[in-house]
Amino acid sequence: MTIEKYNQILVAIKESKTIIIHRHKNPDPDALGSQGGLAEIIKASFPAKKVLKAGGPVGDLAYLATMDEISDEDYQEALVIVTDTANTPRISDERYRNGKKLVKIDHHPNDDAYGDIVVVNTNASSTSEIIADFCFYYKDELIMTNEAAKLLYAGIVGDTGRFLYPATTPKTMRIVADLMEFSFKPDEINRKMTAMSQKVAHLSGYVLQNIAIDPSGVGKVILTKAIMEQFGVTDAETSAIVSLPSSIEDIVLWGIFVEQSDGHFRCRLRSKGPIINEVAKKHDGGGHPLASGANAKDLVEINEIIEELIQVAEQR
Repeated sequence: MTIEKYNQILVAIKESKTIIIHRHKNPDPDALGSQGGLAEIIKASFPAKKVLKAGGPVGDLAYLATMDEISDEDYQEALVIVTDTANTPRISDERYRNGKKLVKIDHHPNDDAYGDIVVVNTNASSTSEIIADFCFYYKDELIMTNEAAKLLYAGIVGDTGRFLYPATTPKTMRIVADLMEFSFKPDEINRKMTAMSQKVAHLSGYVLQNIAIDPSGVGKVILTKAIMEQFGVTDAETSAIVSLPSSIEDIVLWGIFVEQSDGHFRCRLRSKGPIINEVAKKHDGGGHPLASGANAKDLVEINEIIEELIQVAEQR
């Protein structure tokens, strides 16, 4: 089935003069890696085509990719490809609807099966892995470039937590090995992806000192607007501390709750084993079985989420 879908995507690319590639809001390395990597592959393989990257600000990940200026006219007769985005509300730039044909390429559960062509592989570590697999499958027709390899490598490293997460498979490592044959410096990418500012380092200390741990193994950290202002960090910068609780032996799963400008909380949920995405779905979210996101309108809903996570932990 996947190869059939790959064929459909390749035909759609060949038939289109303009290809516009979208990703999700608040991008992470996999969003930018899959989006930018695919763009570089298409540009190299079909130089006559117009290939554009759509989306909002990329924050401190500009070293990976920046977005293009795109007019409404560009969408006329365009092929639109959305990478690494499970649900349509998360797609950055709502003009994704305005193209002639829509393709979804993702590795999250396919709860929102949008698109005329849908490639979803939940066994893949990342969408960047899927893009690399797509390119290598058509090695006689698609060209992997040094830049594309760098971007896809970064996306895989980001979504596997430097190959520490269970989603890392033998296939993941084989693809990474093939990408590393190209001319880029993996060590530089690794350093940039793990580097943190002094203020985020200070926030890391706060998180480790203030995480509340239930006897069931559920950890909780609430970062209010006041705490964010105290450390001078933005919501985007808090992504660097999401994996910190994994180093604490007593923690089985955890939630980090970041207050937004309108008062609601963005919830980042992680687990070392118990399945948590069903909890996320109950709270305006979703994601992977062990890594999900949700939203809580207030502290009351945060407590509801924690209670549900405790139930999950106690059932393991």
